[in-house]
Amino acid sequence: MRLTKLGHSCVRLEKNGRTLVIDPGGLTPQPDALHGAEAVLITHEHFDHLDPDRLHAAAADPDLTVHTCPGAARHLTGLGDRLHVVRNGDTFTTAGFTITAAGEHHQHNLPDTPPTDNVGFLIDNEVFHPGDAWTTTDAPTVLPALQAPWATAADLVAYLRRPGVRRAYPVHDGLLNTDGLAVYDRILAGEAQRRGADIRRLHPGQSVDL
Repeated sequence: MRLTKLGHSCVRLEKNGRTLVIDPGGLTPQPDALHGAEAVLITHEHFDHLDPDRLHAAAADPDLTVHTCPGAARHLTGLGDRLHVVRNGDTFTTAGFTITAAGEHHQHNLPDTPPTDNVGFLIDNEVFHPGDAWTTTDAPTVLPALQAPWATAADLVAYLRRPGVRRAYPVHDGLLNTDGLAVYDRILAGEAQRRGADIRRLHPGQSVDL
């Protein structure tokens, strides 16, 4: 399986000539992010993860399917029966990948706003994209948020130090400038050295084979 980091929280996964994409939202500038994708997974409805116009345009491909939580699905009703609502614990197969949904809610953000729906995706029991939450699974490869209004560096480090994590490529970095990215890169390098694990930020367009 090949994983490619795109803008912000978006990644492409490719296996045996088939492709799925996770969270091609408004902070994903690559115009070809969905090129060749058979399936799109959306963790939640926030603009940096979900771009309804992009998905409706991509739906010109009659084989494209979208899988997401109830909160995000309400923005995508125009996709008809190609839209699939998934919830915590659901398992399904799409684009040649076996996927389990994990989690229910976005990490709490504002004190007077209830959390939105958020579902993470465990792909082939290998890689887990939690969306905007600290949901945990037994995946050896994780894609947690590098930085967010609801997260601290201590939260990230605690997530990376969980038993069983062998590789981590944090995403959700679109709000950081070069100075901020450099700070987090040093944190990740320290954790990689401490754990003897592959822990690093992938640059847009960079790929790893899992």
